[in-house]
Amino acid sequence: MADRRSKLLKSLPTQHFVGLAEEVAAVEASGKTVIRLGQGTPDLPTPAPICEALERALTDPTTHQYGPFRGQARLKETVAAFYQREYGVDLDPAKEVAILIGSKSGLITLPQCLLEPGEGILLPNPGYPDYISGARLAGADIIDLTLKEEHGYLPDYTTLDPLHARLMYLNYPSNPTGAVATPAFFEETVEFATKHDLMVVHDFAYGSIGFDGHIPPSFLQSEGAKEIGIEVYTMSKAFNMSGWRVAFAVGNADIIEAINTYQDHVHVSVFSAIQEAAIVALESPRDIRDDLASLYETRRNRLIDGLRRAGWEIEAPKGSFFVWARVPEGDAKSFSTKLLHEAGVAVTPGYFFGTEGEHHIRFGLVSSEQKIDEAVERIERLFAAYEEVHQ
Repeated sequence: MADRRSKLLKSLPTQHFVGLAEEVAAVEASGKTVIRLGQGTPDLPTPAPICEALERALTDPTTHQYGPFRGQARLKETVAAFYQREYGVDLDPAKEVAILIGSKSGLITLPQCLLEPGEGILLPNPGYPDYISGARLAGADIIDLTLKEEHGYLPDYTTLDPLHARLMYLNYPSNPTGAVATPAFFEETVEFATKHDLMVVHDFAYGSIGFDGHIPPSFLQSEGAKEIGIEVYTMSKAFNMSGWRVAFAVGNADIIEAINTYQDHVHVSVFSAIQEAAIVALESPRDIRDDLASLYETRRNRLIDGLRRAGWEIEAPKGSFFVWARVPEGDAKSFSTKLLHEAGVAVTPGYFFGTEGEHHIRFGLVSSEQKIDEAVERIERLFAAYEEVHQ
């Protein structure tokens, strides 16, 4: 049958993760066990109180009907209370909060809400690859927001020319680098965006995961941030709710209205029972998120310490549940293939995240400590074997 896809669909970037999953499955089918450290999905269950809230909501027949187009007012009020409690940020629940069917949905549709075809969008390189999908669907012109290790994987605004960009995406703590932002950096961002008439979208997916005492700041804590941008927060990472598909955007009222208008025409909000559970999650003690961040920090330490013993010098990230590592030899593609086929350890090659990742790989900290320890042992054996051959 002929390819019936539109030119627009054909313009979308390759979904590399599909190919990686198929390659891992093929190695496993050959009889080899694979430790999967390439994924970016929490491995632990959603906390029981949140699941119980969903069960209670399911017994209410009103949740089985279409919910309000723009989300439950009570959930938006809870989001506003959460941001006031956590970050000291005041939000108008009616005008400055939008409920999203997962953060990916919001991040991909935002360029269509805010840009005309041909207008520019600054996207992190390296960065979450689906940002590119949203830009392509909007017909936007993608401009690299190059992130360098020597600058802490933060954009250097003193050298950045935004060209014809009208929109800029940021993501801290970062996927894939694990880099974190400071309040001072966000203040610079507001100044830069205001000067160049840029809208800012801050993807705060890993906002609950900071290490070594670092508490990731909200972009909206910076003076003037609400004048030029929004923040997108997902329940997936903070509460192990990745399969529930619920998130929210907060900030600039005009951008929030654009999101809501788009969603009015595309779908009817998140399933009401899930919204009820999200309320319970956001009202839950901070311990749930802190304990999870502590667990990821323990896993980070085990992975980093083990790989350093093997002779692989890796910088420890300050946030997210990823470790971004420069490969000790070759490029990302060849080295990650070697790890998979010779050591049985699956990682994500860095070029998935842009040209700046061609010599890096990404480890995910979403496997048990036992599996992380075993992965380190396999990598140590691989390094030792190669050292013997080259002696």
